[in-house]
This record gives sequence, C-alpha cells and structure tokens, in this order.
Amino acid sequence: MDAERLTAPDRDAHAAAACTAAARAARESYGRLVALLAASTGDLALAEDALADAFERALRTWPESGVPDNPDGWLLTVARNRERDEWKSAARRRTVPLPTDDAPGPTDAAAAAPASDAPARAPSLGHDPLADVDPDRIPDRRLELLFTCAHPAIDASVRTPLMLQAVLGFEASEVARAFAVPAATMAQRLVRAKRRIREARIPFAVPDRHAMPERLPPVLEAIYGCAALDWRGGAADPAGEAQYLAVVLAGLLEHEPEAWALAALTTLALARRGPDAAGFVPLDEQDPSTWDAASIDEGDAYLRRAARERGRLATPGRFELEAAIQSVHCARRTGTTDWAALRTLYDALLATAPSLGAEVARAVVVGRLDGPEAGLAALPGEASGFQPWWAARADLLERAGRADEAAGAFRRAADLASDPAVREHLAARAERAAGSGPAQPG
Repeated sequence: MDAERLTAPDRDAHAAAACTAAARAARESYGRLVALLAASTGDLALAEDALADAFERALRTWPESGVPDNPDGWLLTVARNRERDEWKSAARRRTVPLPTDDAPGPTDAAAAAPASDAPARAPSLGHDPLADVDPDRIPDRRLELLFTCAHPAIDASVRTPLMLQAVLGFEASEVARAFAVPAATMAQRLVRAKRRIREARIPFAVPDRHAMPERLPPVLEAIYGCAALDWRGGAADPAGEAQYLAVVLAGLLEHEPEAWALAALTTLALARRGPDAAGFVPLDEQDPSTWDAASIDEGDAYLRRAARERGRLATPGRFELEAAIQSVHCARRTGTTDWAALRTLYDALLATAPSLGAEVARAVVVGRLDGPEAGLAALPGEASGFQPWWAARADLLERAGRADEAAGAFRRAADLASDPAVREHLAARAERAAGSGPAQPG
C-alpha cells in the first residue's frame, strides 16, 4: 500500500490498528516468542533484545504498510533476523567464542534429555537454528524455558522472578514489587541470571526424572505466582496464561501429583471470575450462578487426578490442599459451605506448608464455626504490614459487634491494599462500620 496516498483519517486508523495488534501480540505471545528465540541460541537477553527490536519496527512500519495477516510470524521473522545479525557481527565474534560440537556442556541431569528437546548450540556463522521454524506454526517452548530458569546454576532466590519476567511477560518493576525488592536490585539480579544461562550453556529442555524433584517446585511456584499477581483480567491475562501453562505442564509430566494439583487450583480459581470480575466482591457475597460450571468440573477432575497420582499412602502436597480448599468454596453452588472441611484442610496445609496467610484464613474459618470471638483468638499475633490480617480482623470484629474497632481495622486494611478495587471495598466497609455505632454481638 502506498503510504503517501493515505488520507489523514486512514493513517490514524492504521496507526490505531497497529498499536492494538502490537499490544495484543505483546500480551498474548511475548513469552512464546522469547522462549523460541532463546532456545535457539541459549541467550535469553539476546532473545529479549531481538524481540524488543521487532516490536519497535512493527510500530514504525505497520501504521504505513498495514498489520500483517500473521503478526506473530512477522515478529518472529524480524527478531530471528536480528539474532542472526548479532551473531555475525564483528563485536560478537571478538567477544563470544563460537562453540564446537565437542565443547563441554552442563553436567546437570537435564543435559541427558532426548536430543529432540536439547537446545541448538550458539549458532555458527553458517547455520541459522531458526531457519526451519515455520512462522505460521510457531511452537510453544515456554515450558522448556521455565525449566531452564529453574536450573540449579541459577540462584534459587531469582528463579521465580526470572520466570515471571522472561517467560510470563511481567515487567521487572512488577516482579520487584511482588517480591518487595527495590526495582534496581531486581533488575540487576535478572541481568545476572540471564548472563548465567548463557555462560553456563544451560540446556533448554524439560529435565529427566533425576532432576525433576529439584527443578519442578520453582516452576510450579512461578506459574502459581503468575496466577496470583493478577486474576481478574480478560481471556489472555496472566491468570489465563498460568492456567494454560499449568494444564500443559501436568499433561507433559503425566504422573506428577503437584502439577495436576496446580492445574486444578488455577482452573478452579479462574472458574469463579464471573461477569463482574472487574470489581471486587468478597467470596461469600459472590453469586455462584455466575461461576463457570464447566471449569469447576474440569478443575475437580484435575484434583482427582492429583490424588490418584499421589496414591493413598502419600501425604497431599501444598497445591493439592489449596486446590481442595478452592473446590470446597466452589461447592457453594449447592447452597452451603462446608466450613468443617475447610478447617480440616487448613490444619493440613499449616502442617505441610505453614504460612501467615494460611493462619489468617484458618482463623476466618474458625470464626464461622465457633463464633467471631473464637476467630479473633485464632488470629496469629499482630502482623502490622500484612493486609489480609487486618481485613480478617476487621471482618471478625464487625461480626462480633465491635463496630468502632472494626472501622479502624478496615481503614488499616484499605491503606495496605494494593488493588484499587479492594481498597475501595474496604474503605466503604470502614465507613459503614463507623456509621453503625456500638452494636451488640449477634
């Protein structure tokens, strides 16, 4: 199309369409493209730079030429050309030795993965490892990259943040905020980790059974973290991607009970996002008729599969217990909540994977079973900066008729909330409690 013949309105329309298409590709395909590009060279930082360059070119050319029929394929082609140019550059040849077929590789058990899963070595000048990849049929290599980020050569404290940024598309600043680390510090850690992947030539492959016990937990944590960071978006939001990855991972590994449990947990959590998911509605105020019944059935099926793979004699893992808790909440479609079952599950979760969040949730359950004063007594000692503690305390105080104290706790919980919708909800409850005045316990 001749850009000079476009009218101003046409140019504006093309520019808007280009921005929309690029944003959609960044949201839906970034992780897939980075994983494929990185797997071909072993250089994660180069893959990210090449893809960033491809997006920049897209925003320059698509407004004039129009959005291509296959935006992902276009981006992949441009990015892999950038990688090829980089490897052919004089600077790269002077600073990075080209490997040979007999060059030593990692000694980790993952290196023993089948040849079909092993990454191509850093490309020589005469071979493009992505040359045979059809841009119209882009494979999903994110699982391999997830396990690469979980390699023992990567510092344990940075594995999950690295997966969240490189594979699942979160900005470094978002990851830093989630882990309560300064943004500059997190950025430095991520850069060092990517350099480590390249220098240690860590294979891009799903590890064999010998390496799986060490490598699987951080992968599960990263997928869970992706779902937990944002669960109220649209069809292609992080929670949807996390659920997809969890199901694919469980199917790939077949017999790992915690992988199936995570698939259950993410599916059940996603099922409760009704049409009003953009706002915040407490669980006990949600309308179960708006939940996705098919997804609940799917999640329960994954949970049963996790139990079968675990076997009768083994102890349920953390994700299986959390998925079971979600399943009990989803069963409120029947009209009641089995609070006794929830207390049993939280007792088991605290024995298996103790956490402040689980203690607070158990106290809420105790309050429903034995009364709000019992729930308040079950709360752990004051956690000044832990928002769920203040929200739970406020709710229990309100149920106990201690309105003035409840109002103060609701205000504190609102101040600590990072989600604007949650903050608004809690602030409204604080006003309601403050306006109700002294009340008698019900």
